[in-house]
Amino acid sequence: MEKELEPLQHYRLIEQAIQYIEANARNQPELAEIASAVGLSEYHFQRMFTRWAGISPKRFMQFLTKEHAKEILDHSENLLDATHQTGLSSLGRLHDLFVNTEAVTPGEYKSRGAGVDIRYGLHPTPFGKCLIATTERGICHLGFVDGSEGRAVDNLVEHWKHASMNEDYASTAPLVNRIFLDGDSTTRLKLHLRGTNFQIKVWEALLSIPQGALTTYEQIAAQVGSPRAMRAVGSAVGDNPIAYLIPCHRVIRKSGEFGNYLYGSARKKAILARELA
Repeated sequence: MEKELEPLQHYRLIEQAIQYIEANARNQPELAEIASAVGLSEYHFQRMFTRWAGISPKRFMQFLTKEHAKEILDHSENLLDATHQTGLSSLGRLHDLFVNTEAVTPGEYKSRGAGVDIRYGLHPTPFGKCLIATTERGICHLGFVDGSEGRAVDNLVEHWKHASMNEDYASTAPLVNRIFLDGDSTTRLKLHLRGTNFQIKVWEALLSIPQGALTTYEQIAAQVGSPRAMRAVGSAVGDNPIAYLIPCHRVIRKSGEFGNYLYGSARKKAILARELA
């Protein structure tokens, strides 16, 4: 049985393991092979890696494989190229990898919104101007605009690179009225979400926070089954594409501080004050 390792030794072994995984990712090494490369048993390596990184070695391998596949798909028209170059045994495994980690199929990732018609509009709200966008499946973007309206639209286009963009104030205005004036909830509004499997889980957890209630990053991490992944939860909260409706503003720090907000701490406090009132 291995002796308990000091934190610095933990880090060095984790670093060594990550380098080994990266160097051999195309061969899809098994847990036993990686553990052997750093001189640990499977049991102790699995436990140490998960405690340190917040995810299992298998999930980390999936992340590296998926990121490599995305790079290939950005430069190749052939899904089989991505399958073979990432060491996956079949196109079906590539499909499952993307669905489980990105919540889209490889083809949908490759298309980057091709064939999707997006209608968007800029509108005043009680919390400043917002940009809202919708597809036939539902609202795909909602964000507040500080500074350049053009930059806000450019950010939307960057996320949906190949979608057809149409400014349509008349069709988006009723949605903004329902959200900010009528107080309509997401139970009656359809959302079109794209994100990793982990992001989707975090956003679903945010949707479960009642109006007027607050939660912490630690509580969200526990709710999605990853109690040690506070940093990943914070990133997913910050990447929320549909502000206000997916209430990331209801997440505060464990200390009671309001914490950061993509659209400014003053706006976060204003939204919370209105809800709590």
